[in-house]
Amino acid sequence: MSQRKSADELKQLGNEAFSRKDFDEAISLYSEAIKINPKNHVLFSNRSACYVGKKEWTAASEDAKTCIKIDPTFIKGYYRLANAQIEMEEFDLAHSTIKQGLNVEQNNVQLLRQLQAVKTHKKKLQIKKKQEHKSSQVNLPTTTGDAVVNKELQELHEQYVQTLREQKTVEANIAMAQREYQAHELTKSEIDNLPLSDNTTMYRSVGKMFMLSTREEVNEHLEQCMKDEKKKENDLTQKQDYLTRRLKSQQQNIQELVPSGNNSPFQKFLLEKFDNK
Repeated sequence: MSQRKSADELKQLGNEAFSRKDFDEAISLYSEAIKINPKNHVLFSNRSACYVGKKEWTAASEDAKTCIKIDPTFIKGYYRLANAQIEMEEFDLAHSTIKQGLNVEQNNVQLLRQLQAVKTHKKKLQIKKKQEHKSSQVNLPTTTGDAVVNKELQELHEQYVQTLREQKTVEANIAMAQREYQAHELTKSEIDNLPLSDNTTMYRSVGKMFMLSTREEVNEHLEQCMKDEKKKENDLTQKQDYLTRRLKSQQQNIQELVPSGNNSPFQKFLLEKFDNK
């Protein structure tokens, strides 16, 4: 195997891995190609398709956005972005993305089909929300005052629960970034401990392949990986801090809204829940 491969060669290998549905390897290969040629919009489009195959919609969305930013005339970029947004139930954003794509190619069949699908999804979502709203009102008190307060409390509680879910996801991603950083750091430490005169053959992984590399190239690759993971951890930590502040604010809003004195069962549930925090 040659020591270096061009972006086009890595792209071709990525395409072959994608055809085998080996999405992890394809992502690694496209990522290596992007490092060589970061202005190639097709590489981002192809990697977005891999993330779709893994159902990692956020990553698929980000790559599709980058693809469009590099080449706003590349119609497939709009299709991939809208597809990810639909899966994340961001129907308004998907509708906007499709409209932008149709401005580029008015009669594109794939985008027109997506537009119809978005309209259908939005109608179903509206019906579902109406049904959930009706169902949520069943156990609320019949008095007008309590009904209004409980409705606001229920909305605030749903927002609180959603924020809590986001926070747990961020915490898990921070832990993952830390583990990846430590793994790269350990590998680099082992290499640094080798004598400079040591001619040990070194390889670095690219998907499921191993590319023959110099010691300097391996170290450079590890340092870049560590830098990327540290940046990811810092970004996630900032988001975690923001979510923590938002949780405290939402909790305070709920506590202030619950009236003193006789409380409904739902209000008592909220008071007991936050008293224990």
